[in-house]
Amino acid sequence: MTAADIFIAMPLMLLAVGALAALLTGAVTRNNSAAMIIGVTVSLGAACWLLQTPPAVTAPTLGISAGGLPRLFGAFFALLAAGVLCLSGGYNRKFAISGEEYPATILFAAFGMLALASATNLLTLFLGLEAMSFGFYILVAIDLKRDTSGETGLKYLLPGALSAAFLAFGIALIYSASGTLSIHEAVQLTLTGDRPNPIALAGWGCLLAGIAFKLSLAPAHLWTPDVYQGAPAPVTAFLSGGSKGATILLLLLLLPQAVGPAQLRIPLWGLAVISLLVGNLAALLQNRVRRLLAYSSIAQMGYIVIALISGKGGGYRAAAYYALAYGVMSFAAFGAVAVLESNGCGETLDDYRGAGSRYPFASGVLALSLFALAGIPPTAGFTGKFLIFAAALRSGETALAVIGILLAAVSVFYYLRVVVSIYFKHPGRLDGTGPNYPEYAVLIIASAAIVLPGLWPNALLGLLSHLLP
Repeated sequence: MTAADIFIAMPLMLLAVGALAALLTGAVTRNNSAAMIIGVTVSLGAACWLLQTPPAVTAPTLGISAGGLPRLFGAFFALLAAGVLCLSGGYNRKFAISGEEYPATILFAAFGMLALASATNLLTLFLGLEAMSFGFYILVAIDLKRDTSGETGLKYLLPGALSAAFLAFGIALIYSASGTLSIHEAVQLTLTGDRPNPIALAGWGCLLAGIAFKLSLAPAHLWTPDVYQGAPAPVTAFLSGGSKGATILLLLLLLPQAVGPAQLRIPLWGLAVISLLVGNLAALLQNRVRRLLAYSSIAQMGYIVIALISGKGGGYRAAAYYALAYGVMSFAAFGAVAVLESNGCGETLDDYRGAGSRYPFASGVLALSLFALAGIPPTAGFTGKFLIFAAALRSGETALAVIGILLAAVSVFYYLRVVVSIYFKHPGRLDGTGPNYPEYAVLIIASAAIVLPGLWPNALLGLLSHLLP
């Protein structure tokens, strides 16, 4: 292993060593706060390291890359991990979630995200994806005092195991058809010819089925509302913003390398339309805020698939922009939900009545994130949707653009239902002391990251244009 390889692998090593240090510190000192501080420090350190320019682009012996897009997303995932740990303090005290395994598992899941983001071969890709998933299998069921915790864990574990089988079988078929584990070579050998190998197409189909679960694309979405409802709110923020961003990055690493991936257009087209319909229409019927956000996340992934289909018209740049924007928007939404729940708020829309007058800060962040998810200017959500639909029209995907625009208009109704409950109904009974300073800081930064890219998108778009075709 060369010095360049060590430089590229350093963020992964920081997260792995940090997870071990958090476990040992908690076991020796019985001080959960120390383990949390280690987690935040290590995550910020990994993010700072990723912002440096590496001496080499790839580490072939390790199967990982330090290209611009993996470093950008990797820093984003590390910052999300730090933010989740800051948000978890008050929430975990309220619901008696303790133990050093919580921050350690957050770091382990971030390790998986970063490994997935950096993968250059199919084996590293699979290991990173499953390392991330194993972390979330634990995190969604970590609230042992909650009656539905075990059920939530099983509802995520069992479909997750099935998706892992699809991914592994798909990778095996792709390898048998191409004779290589390199992602770039496998795509070039199996998706760029006039008459693709049917074994390779079956492999890509299996791989796409596994990815559909990770993105909660319909019809592989059934786990999403139950897991989002039953998991701790900070974990849901990390799951929604981080794991989906990592999986979107995986598609961004695969699809641009294929010259006109027409073989994947039809299944992607179907996944996009079904996800938009199921997500938006089911969200209209929800009375629980977390389930409403869960179904909306299904629809949000449908918009990103539209962008991926429209790659030749600037869709890849739009998908990357919206993946980052959605990560921040969902993190802010579930982060605000975590603060409200830790201060005595319930789960239904009626429980949120008058929260704006009792807890103006957290309620304001939640309202802002809902406006952004609905695509209302001047937020990053509006800019992202505009880029997606513009790319679809430039690529000739007029039907997809029309469907997406119509259903985006439908989504405004259910997002505004929550805002109406917060600000325009009589106050309900809420008890608590409000957010602490780390929660304030994290939610302020998330709110700024929602508004600023919407007002001044050119900096991020210019960077993405340089990193993507």
